[in-house]
Amino acid sequence: MARTKVVCVSHKEDADGIGAASLIRQAFGGETKLVDYPGLMTELELLKNNESLKTLYICDLGLSKTNQDQFIELLTALRKKRISITYVDHHDLDEKIKKKIRVLKVKLIHNINECTTVQVYNAFKSKLTDHSAFIAACSAVTDYMEDRPIGSKLLQKFDRQFVLLEATVLTFTIVSHQKDNEYLLYLVDELSDSKYPHDIPNSFEFARMQAEKISGVIQKVKNNLKLMKNLAYMEVTDSGASMVVNFVLGMSGKDVGVSYKLREDHGIYAVSIRGSRNCKIHLGKIVNPLATELGGSGGGHDKACGAVIPKDEISTFLKKFNSKLK
Repeated sequence: MARTKVVCVSHKEDADGIGAASLIRQAFGGETKLVDYPGLMTELELLKNNESLKTLYICDLGLSKTNQDQFIELLTALRKKRISITYVDHHDLDEKIKKKIRVLKVKLIHNINECTTVQVYNAFKSKLTDHSAFIAACSAVTDYMEDRPIGSKLLQKFDRQFVLLEATVLTFTIVSHQKDNEYLLYLVDELSDSKYPHDIPNSFEFARMQAEKISGVIQKVKNNLKLMKNLAYMEVTDSGASMVVNFVLGMSGKDVGVSYKLREDHGIYAVSIRGSRNCKIHLGKIVNPLATELGGSGGGHDKACGAVIPKDEISTFLKKFNSKLK
Protein backbone atom coordinates (compact mmCIF):
# COMPACT_ATOMS: atom_id res chain seq x y z
CA MET A 1 0.00 0.00 0.00
CA ALA A 2 1.37 3.42 -0.96
CA ARG A 3 2.12 5.83 1.86
CA THR A 4 -0.07 8.90 1.40
CA LYS A 5 -1.14 10.13 4.81
CA VAL A 6 -0.12 13.50 6.25
CA VAL A 7 -0.39 13.81 10.05
CA CYS A 8 0.24 16.76 12.36
CA VAL A 9 0.76 16.04 16.06
CA SER A 10 0.38 19.27 18.04
CA HIS A 11 -0.08 20.60 21.56
CA LYS A 12 -3.71 20.65 22.71
CA GLU A 13 -3.51 22.95 25.74
CA ASP A 14 -3.09 26.43 24.28
CA ALA A 15 -3.58 28.67 21.27
CA ASP A 16 -0.02 28.14 20.03
CA GLY A 17 -0.51 24.39 19.61
CA ILE A 18 -4.01 24.72 18.16
CA GLY A 19 -2.92 27.59 15.91
CA ALA A 20 0.10 25.69 14.60
CA ALA A 21 -2.06 22.65 13.82
CA SER A 22 -4.55 24.83 11.93
CA LEU A 23 -1.79 26.34 9.77
CA ILE A 24 -0.34 22.91 8.97
CA ARG A 25 -3.84 21.75 8.04
CA GLN A 26 -4.32 24.76 5.74
CA ALA A 27 -0.93 24.32 4.08
CA PHE A 28 -0.77 20.53 3.73
CA GLY A 29 -4.15 19.04 4.63
CA GLY A 30 -4.07 15.70 6.38
CA GLU A 31 -5.08 14.56 9.84
CA THR A 32 -4.52 16.27 13.19
CA LYS A 33 -3.63 14.58 16.48
CA LEU A 34 -3.82 16.77 19.58
CA VAL A 35 -1.94 15.72 22.72
CA ASP A 36 -0.54 17.11 25.95
CA TYR A 37 3.20 16.85 26.66
CA PRO A 38 3.07 13.37 28.25
CA GLY A 39 0.94 12.13 25.35
CA LEU A 40 3.53 12.84 22.65
CA MET A 41 5.49 9.61 23.04
CA THR A 42 2.33 7.49 23.14
CA GLU A 43 1.12 9.09 19.90
CA LEU A 44 4.47 8.58 18.17
CA GLU A 45 4.45 4.93 19.22
CA LEU A 46 1.09 4.52 17.50
CA LEU A 47 2.22 6.36 14.37
CA LYS A 48 5.30 4.16 14.15
CA ASN A 49 2.95 1.33 13.22
CA ASN A 50 0.83 3.34 10.78
CA GLU A 51 1.56 1.83 7.39
CA SER A 52 -0.07 4.67 5.43
CA LEU A 53 1.88 7.51 7.09
CA LYS A 54 4.04 9.45 4.64
CA THR A 55 4.57 12.90 6.17
CA LEU A 56 4.63 13.89 9.85
CA TYR A 57 4.63 17.35 11.44
CA ILE A 58 5.25 17.72 15.19
CA CYS A 59 4.40 21.15 16.61
CA ASP A 60 4.74 22.96 19.95
CA LEU A 61 5.61 19.85 21.94
CA GLY A 62 8.78 20.54 23.90
CA LEU A 63 11.11 17.85 25.18
CA SER A 64 12.66 17.30 28.58
CA LYS A 65 15.69 15.36 29.77
CA THR A 66 13.23 12.65 30.79
CA ASN A 67 11.90 11.93 27.30
CA GLN A 68 14.38 13.36 24.78
CA ASP A 69 16.24 10.08 24.24
CA GLN A 70 12.97 8.22 23.69
CA PHE A 71 11.98 10.93 21.21
CA ILE A 72 15.16 10.29 19.20
CA GLU A 73 14.50 6.53 19.25
CA LEU A 74 10.98 7.03 17.89
CA LEU A 75 12.14 9.46 15.20
CA THR A 76 14.79 6.92 14.19
CA ALA A 77 12.15 4.20 13.82
CA LEU A 78 9.91 6.50 11.79
CA ARG A 79 12.73 7.61 9.51
CA LYS A 80 13.70 3.98 8.83
CA LYS A 81 10.28 3.72 7.21
CA ARG A 82 11.19 6.75 5.04
CA ILE A 83 8.59 8.96 6.69
CA SER A 84 9.26 12.66 6.13
CA ILE A 85 9.31 14.51 9.47
CA THR A 86 9.26 18.22 10.34
CA TYR A 87 9.60 19.27 13.99
CA VAL A 88 8.62 22.86 14.84
CA ASP A 89 9.06 24.13 18.39
CA HIS A 90 10.23 27.02 20.55
CA HIS A 91 11.01 25.37 23.89
CA ASP A 92 14.60 25.05 25.06
CA LEU A 93 16.26 22.10 23.34
CA ASP A 94 19.55 20.40 24.20
CA GLU A 95 22.19 21.07 21.50
CA LYS A 96 23.11 17.37 21.41
CA ILE A 97 19.48 16.47 20.73
CA LYS A 98 19.31 19.09 17.95
CA LYS A 99 22.33 17.49 16.31
CA LYS A 100 20.80 14.00 16.55
CA ILE A 101 17.54 15.27 15.03
CA ARG A 102 19.40 16.78 12.08
CA VAL A 103 21.52 13.65 11.58
CA LEU A 104 18.24 11.76 11.06
CA LYS A 105 17.43 14.25 8.28
CA VAL A 106 14.41 15.50 10.19
CA LYS A 107 13.62 19.10 9.26
CA LEU A 108 14.08 21.05 12.49
CA ILE A 109 12.50 24.51 12.73
CA HIS A 110 13.47 25.73 16.18
CA ASN A 111 13.74 29.23 17.62
CA ILE A 112 13.26 29.98 21.33
CA ASN A 113 12.56 33.61 20.44
CA GLU A 114 9.35 33.04 18.44
CA CYS A 115 6.24 31.00 19.28
CA THR A 116 5.60 27.84 17.26
CA THR A 117 2.69 29.17 15.18
CA VAL A 118 4.76 32.19 14.10
CA GLN A 119 7.54 29.81 13.01
CA VAL A 120 5.07 27.65 11.08
CA TYR A 121 3.68 30.74 9.36
CA ASN A 122 7.14 32.06 8.53
CA ALA A 123 8.29 28.71 7.11
CA PHE A 124 5.22 27.94 5.00
CA LYS A 125 3.59 31.32 4.29
CA SER A 126 3.73 30.75 0.53
CA LYS A 127 1.17 27.97 1.08
CA LEU A 128 -0.99 29.94 3.55
CA THR A 129 -3.65 32.64 3.35
CA ASP A 130 -3.35 36.14 4.81
CA HIS A 131 -5.66 35.02 7.61
CA SER A 132 -2.93 32.68 8.89
CA ALA A 133 -0.84 35.72 9.83
CA PHE A 134 -3.68 36.74 12.14
CA ILE A 135 -3.75 33.32 13.85
CA ALA A 136 0.02 33.53 14.26
CA ALA A 137 -0.30 36.99 15.84
CA CYS A 138 -2.94 35.68 18.28
CA SER A 139 -0.66 32.79 19.23
CA ALA A 140 2.26 35.15 19.82
CA VAL A 141 0.09 37.20 22.19
CA THR A 142 -1.14 34.21 24.17
CA ASP A 143 2.42 32.84 24.50
CA TYR A 144 3.72 36.26 25.69
CA MET A 145 5.95 36.52 22.63
CA GLU A 146 4.32 39.35 20.72
CA ASP A 147 7.41 41.53 21.30
CA ARG A 148 9.73 39.17 19.37
CA PRO A 149 11.09 40.14 15.92
CA ILE A 150 8.67 38.23 13.67
CA GLY A 151 5.75 38.14 16.09
CA SER A 152 5.80 41.91 16.57
CA LYS A 153 5.77 42.51 12.80
CA LEU A 154 2.75 40.23 12.41
CA LEU A 155 0.94 42.02 15.23
CA GLN A 156 1.50 45.36 13.48
CA LYS A 157 -0.51 44.13 10.49
CA PHE A 158 -3.72 44.19 12.55
CA ASP A 159 -5.59 46.32 15.06
CA ARG A 160 -3.98 45.44 18.40
CA GLN A 161 -7.22 45.46 20.40
CA PHE A 162 -8.88 43.16 17.87
CA VAL A 163 -5.98 40.69 18.15
CA LEU A 164 -6.11 40.80 21.96
CA LEU A 165 -9.86 40.18 21.96
CA GLU A 166 -9.69 37.29 19.48
CA ALA A 167 -6.66 35.75 21.21
CA THR A 168 -8.48 35.81 24.54
CA VAL A 169 -11.66 34.29 23.12
CA LEU A 170 -9.62 31.54 21.48
CA THR A 171 -7.59 30.80 24.61
CA PHE A 172 -10.61 30.68 26.92
CA THR A 173 -12.46 28.44 24.48
CA ILE A 174 -9.49 26.04 24.31
CA VAL A 175 -9.01 25.94 28.08
CA SER A 176 -12.68 25.24 28.70
CA HIS A 177 -12.62 22.22 26.34
CA GLN A 178 -9.47 20.38 27.43
CA LYS A 179 -11.44 17.20 28.07
CA ASP A 180 -13.19 17.36 24.70
CA ASN A 181 -10.65 16.42 22.01
CA GLU A 182 -13.35 16.26 19.35
CA TYR A 183 -14.21 19.92 19.95
CA LEU A 184 -10.54 20.93 19.88
CA LEU A 185 -10.17 19.22 16.50
CA TYR A 186 -13.24 21.16 15.36
CA LEU A 187 -11.44 24.38 16.36
CA VAL A 188 -8.45 23.37 14.22
CA ASP A 189 -10.80 22.82 11.26
CA GLU A 190 -12.55 26.16 11.74
CA LEU A 191 -9.33 28.14 12.04
CA SER A 192 -7.84 26.38 9.01
CA ASP A 193 -10.92 27.49 7.07
CA SER A 194 -9.95 31.11 7.82
CA LYS A 195 -12.53 31.63 10.55
CA TYR A 196 -11.90 34.20 13.25
CA PRO A 197 -12.41 32.96 16.81
CA HIS A 198 -15.51 35.15 17.16
CA ASP A 199 -17.00 33.45 14.06
CA ILE A 200 -16.98 30.06 15.80
CA PRO A 201 -20.44 29.33 17.25
CA ASN A 202 -20.77 29.97 21.00
CA SER A 203 -17.12 31.02 21.38
CA PHE A 204 -18.04 34.23 23.20
CA GLU A 205 -20.30 32.31 25.57
CA PHE A 206 -17.50 29.82 26.30
CA ALA A 207 -15.15 32.74 26.91
CA ARG A 208 -17.66 34.41 29.24
CA MET A 209 -18.07 31.22 31.27
CA GLN A 210 -14.32 30.84 31.57
CA ALA A 211 -14.01 34.51 32.60
CA GLU A 212 -16.49 33.85 35.40
CA LYS A 213 -14.34 30.99 36.65
CA ILE A 214 -11.25 33.16 36.53
CA SER A 215 -12.86 36.06 38.40
CA GLY A 216 -13.82 33.63 41.15
CA VAL A 217 -10.16 32.64 41.52
CA ILE A 218 -8.87 36.14 42.28
CA GLN A 219 -9.96 36.30 45.93
CA LYS A 220 -8.70 32.77 46.55
CA VAL A 221 -5.27 33.78 45.28
CA LYS A 222 -5.22 36.83 47.54
CA ASN A 223 -6.04 34.63 50.54
CA ASN A 224 -3.79 31.67 49.80
CA LEU A 225 -0.63 32.63 47.93
CA LYS A 226 2.63 32.16 49.82
CA LEU A 227 5.99 33.89 49.41
CA MET A 228 9.57 32.70 49.28
CA LYS A 229 12.57 34.96 48.73
CA ASN A 230 12.59 34.72 44.94
CA LEU A 231 9.11 33.46 44.05
CA ALA A 232 5.44 33.24 45.03
CA TYR A 233 3.50 29.98 44.98
CA MET A 234 0.07 28.50 45.57
CA GLU A 235 -1.51 25.05 45.53
CA VAL A 236 -4.68 24.88 43.43
CA THR A 237 -7.56 22.53 44.24
CA ASP A 238 -10.60 23.56 42.21
CA SER A 239 -9.28 25.05 38.95
CA GLY A 240 -6.38 24.66 36.56
CA ALA A 241 -2.87 25.59 37.68
CA SER A 242 -2.27 27.49 34.44
CA MET A 243 -5.33 29.64 35.13
CA VAL A 244 -4.07 30.66 38.57
CA VAL A 245 -0.37 31.21 38.00
CA ASN A 246 -0.62 34.65 36.37
CA PHE A 247 -2.60 35.96 39.35
CA VAL A 248 0.00 34.51 41.73
CA LEU A 249 2.69 36.32 39.75
CA GLY A 250 0.81 39.62 39.50
CA MET A 251 -0.48 39.87 43.07
CA SER A 252 2.74 38.80 44.77
CA GLY A 253 5.08 41.45 43.42
CA LYS A 254 7.65 38.72 42.76
CA ASP A 255 9.32 38.11 39.41
CA VAL A 256 8.36 34.42 39.36
CA GLY A 257 5.02 32.80 40.15
CA VAL A 258 4.30 29.09 40.63
CA SER A 259 0.99 27.25 40.93
CA TYR A 260 0.49 23.52 41.18
CA LYS A 261 -2.38 21.05 41.29
CA LEU A 262 -2.39 17.46 42.49
CA ARG A 263 -3.37 14.78 39.99
CA GLU A 264 -4.28 12.15 42.55
CA ASP A 265 -4.75 9.40 39.97
CA HIS A 266 -1.12 9.74 38.86
CA GLY A 267 0.44 10.75 42.19
CA ILE A 268 2.02 13.84 40.67
CA TYR A 269 1.66 17.61 40.75
CA ALA A 270 1.07 19.51 37.51
CA VAL A 271 3.08 22.73 37.90
CA SER A 272 2.74 26.01 35.98
CA ILE A 273 5.42 28.70 36.16
CA ARG A 274 5.46 32.27 34.87
CA GLY A 275 8.04 35.05 34.93
CA SER A 276 7.50 38.80 34.83
CA ARG A 277 9.02 41.02 32.18
CA ASN A 278 11.73 41.83 34.74
CA CYS A 279 12.73 38.18 35.07
CA LYS A 280 16.11 37.80 33.36
CA ILE A 281 16.50 34.05 33.90
CA HIS A 282 15.37 31.46 31.33
CA LEU A 283 12.95 29.54 33.53
CA GLY A 284 12.60 26.56 31.20
CA LYS A 285 16.34 25.89 31.33
CA ILE A 286 16.20 25.73 35.14
CA VAL A 287 13.04 23.65 35.42
CA ASN A 288 14.04 20.95 32.93
CA PRO A 289 17.04 19.47 34.84
CA LEU A 290 15.52 20.19 38.26
CA ALA A 291 12.31 18.32 37.51
CA THR A 292 14.30 15.41 36.06
CA GLU A 293 16.51 15.28 39.18
CA LEU A 294 13.36 14.88 41.32
CA GLY A 295 11.90 12.08 39.19
CA GLY A 296 9.59 14.24 37.10
CA SER A 297 9.87 16.16 33.86
CA GLY A 298 9.53 19.74 32.75
CA GLY A 299 10.74 22.65 30.68
CA GLY A 300 9.48 25.40 28.44
CA HIS A 301 10.52 28.82 27.32
CA ASP A 302 12.00 31.75 29.17
CA LYS A 303 8.99 33.26 30.94
CA ALA A 304 6.43 30.45 30.77
CA CYS A 305 7.08 26.80 31.49
CA GLY A 306 5.72 23.84 33.38
CA ALA A 307 6.62 20.62 35.11
CA VAL A 308 5.32 17.32 36.39
CA ILE A 309 6.64 16.64 39.89
CA PRO A 310 6.12 13.51 42.05
CA LYS A 311 3.70 14.20 44.91
CA ASP A 312 6.29 13.77 47.66
CA GLU A 313 8.83 16.08 45.99
CA ILE A 314 6.84 19.30 45.55
CA SER A 315 8.29 21.00 48.66
CA THR A 316 11.81 20.10 47.57
CA PHE A 317 11.09 21.39 44.09
CA LEU A 318 9.92 24.77 45.43
CA LYS A 319 12.94 25.15 47.72
CA LYS A 320 15.48 24.19 45.07
CA PHE A 321 13.78 26.29 42.39
CA ASN A 322 13.75 29.30 44.72
CA SER A 323 17.45 28.81 45.39
CA LYS A 324 18.32 28.60 41.69
CA LEU A 325 16.55 31.90 40.98
CA LYS A 326 19.33 33.81 42.74
